[in-house]
Amino acid sequence: MKLSKVDDARSAANLHRTLTLEMVRVTERAAIAAAEWRGKGNEKAADDAAVAAMRTELDRVSISGRIVIGEGEQFECDDLFIGQPVGAGQGPEVDIAVDPLEGVTLCAKNQPDSLVVLAMAERGGLLNVARNVYMHKIAIGAEYAPDVVHVEWSASENVRSLAKAKGVPVSEITAIVLDRPRHAGLIEELRSAGVSVKLLSDGDIAGVIHAVNTEDTGVDIYLGSGGAPEGVLAAAALRCIGGQMQGKLILDTPDKRLRAREMGIDDPNRIYQVTDLASGDVLFSATGITDGSLVEGVKLRRSTVETSTVVMRSWSQTTRWIRARHAR
Repeated sequence: MKLSKVDDARSAANLHRTLTLEMVRVTERAAIAAAEWRGKGNEKAADDAAVAAMRTELDRVSISGRIVIGEGEQFECDDLFIGQPVGAGQGPEVDIAVDPLEGVTLCAKNQPDSLVVLAMAERGGLLNVARNVYMHKIAIGAEYAPDVVHVEWSASENVRSLAKAKGVPVSEITAIVLDRPRHAGLIEELRSAGVSVKLLSDGDIAGVIHAVNTEDTGVDIYLGSGGAPEGVLAAAALRCIGGQMQGKLILDTPDKRLRAREMGIDDPNRIYQVTDLASGDVLFSATGITDGSLVEGVKLRRSTVETSTVVMRSWSQTTRWIRARHAR
């Protein structure tokens, strides 16, 4: 029997609802595995546990997937490397970006905002970038005009323009920045302009999400440089919840420029918008390892384990928070 267009649409929607729940299971399992190492000071053991759990769970999902952002190149790691096929081998062809342990130091020190993050998109929907590449990033909420800020402007120019668009003095703008030595000048410039600066010790995916949810977080803008893979994952989230972001790759060595060309990046100076980084139908899932402002961390109890996950889909602009209790 031939399906009508309505039936086809319903079938596709049901498929994606199933994949959404499967993604949640993947990030939940990785978070539980990493939580066993929370606060024990062993970053490698925590990361290895998350990677192994994520790979095992991914291979149970009915997809023909490939990793486009993962732990590194094939010769650098054993699992979740760029180009690795994952999934059961049957089902939709999808690209997958993962950060099995976003905030590895936060997990090792049992500090807030350590996450497991996974994004899935239609084949070709996620920008393919190497793990060792950084990106200049700027992000603000969706309510502003597209030309209010620019990744190549100075921090002072951006916050003055944003304050004007918001209708407030610069002193009422709050910026979120990774606390890194390379950002010392940026932080000084922002504070000299009168901006309140919230510093992140790690985890800039959550930082970008905070910057576009100003009403909930009080953060107006994300500024600075961080990992390019995390930029793609953050863009995947923004496709689902709204918000503006620009990114510019930092290809500062011949090897990085060569690898970028091999991955299909022809213009090293290109300014990427959200839809350049993550396009098509996009799914995003993040499960907390430690308690944070986005989701709560894993709760290890005597006979059960509790997890907290935020899962999003671009097609429906749906965001769900899922609390789950697992038998231990």
